[in-house]
Amino acid sequence: MANPVAKPMTNSRTKNTPKASSKPAARGQSKGQSSWLALSVIPLFILLYLLIDLRWPMPHWWALSYLLLSLLCLVVYAIDKAAAKAGRWRTPENTLHLLALSGGWPGALLAQQWLRHKSSKLAFRIVFWITVVLNIALFLLFTTPLLALFNY
Repeated sequence: MANPVAKPMTNSRTKNTPKASSKPAARGQSKGQSSWLALSVIPLFILLYLLIDLRWPMPHWWALSYLLLSLLCLVVYAIDKAAAKAGRWRTPENTLHLLALSGGWPGALLAQQWLRHKSSKLAFRIVFWITVVLNIALFLLFTTPLLALFNY
């Protein structure tokens, strides 16, 4: 008599067997929440930029430089992602961080979310967020009277 609880035998060539996921289900849910939070930094920065520009008008090259550096950073991330998949030479992480620090962090953030590139490596993300904070601090320093506070 056959055991009703026994698992059916499967052929190793059968492709119907589901693959075990390496990620827990709950992890995907928290990633969605964290990506929403991370992406909310961009509109908050745009709001900050507009408020500062209303109070202390800035040259238009500030906005243009953030836009161009963000596009450049997005492209560099996409090239690096393609190189990673193909096993080719990779863009050094220091280059990615320097681009983010120089003002390309919005594009880098979009690339991390859209391309799922450099989004799970904790050490990289920590340095990335430090570059974002430093860039915003430098932006505030050079576009508001904050710099005058340090010039006694």
